[in-house]
Amino acid sequence: MTDIELAAGELLQAREAGKPCPPLRGRLLPSGDVDAAYRVQQHQVRQWRAAGHRRVGAKIGLTSRAVQENLGVHQPDFGVLLDSMAVPDGDEIDVTRLLQPRVEAEIAFVLGADLPEERVTTVDVIRAVDHLLPAIEVVDSRVVDWDISIVDTVADNASSALFVLGTAPRRLADVDLRLCGMVLEHAGEPVSVGAGAACLGNPLHAVAWLAQTMARSGDPLRAGEVVLSGALGPMVPVTPGAAYEARISGLGSVRTCFSEGASA
Repeated sequence: MTDIELAAGELLQAREAGKPCPPLRGRLLPSGDVDAAYRVQQHQVRQWRAAGHRRVGAKIGLTSRAVQENLGVHQPDFGVLLDSMAVPDGDEIDVTRLLQPRVEAEIAFVLGADLPEERVTTVDVIRAVDHLLPAIEVVDSRVVDWDISIVDTVADNASSALFVLGTAPRRLADVDLRLCGMVLEHAGEPVSVGAGAACLGNPLHAVAWLAQTMARSGDPLRAGEVVLSGALGPMVPVTPGAAYEARISGLGSVRTCFSEGASA
């Protein structure tokens, strides 16, 4: 087996066994080799698709300048969203299906047109967007203790796990994406706050980057797909048994909760 296949196999086994694996960088993948990390991601996606799962969109990560600096990178990354990752608004998530989950609030873009071009302008994105929804992304790492570099997280499908979308669509023209405020609450108390400007200055910029990047990879964004545009505030470790609600100005709210976990 190649190192790409071995790395993909370790991540898949970590998901199935519920036990994180050691970091991949410097062991199976060269440190800093983002292209190799995406090949690991693609290998897993092919296996998920072969098992009957369907791509429903993509997520953008590393949209915070501070997080980029911490990882020593200067661009976002992305992962694939599958139908099996979608959780209905308000539903309880079985925390035992996750390893070390965290939550973050985001703006979801639902596309009404393809974005096939390798050079995408902001106007192209605006024309392609059908509507917006508030979203909670549940991120998770199959790497022990979240000990990740960009290579580890990209290989691990950008540390994706699940996503929850609100159910009241809003038009793009009705929302100030740069200035819209966000609060993520647990038990009525804010645990994360932020605004659209935290996402590469404007979530539209993040979507344009993703559209270009995926078009260059030969697998562009398509009409009907969901784009999670990046966290509007710091991610928060999940507490078993807790409920979380994200409210984004102009977009409304979205909510999810987690089971208590495995019984003793």
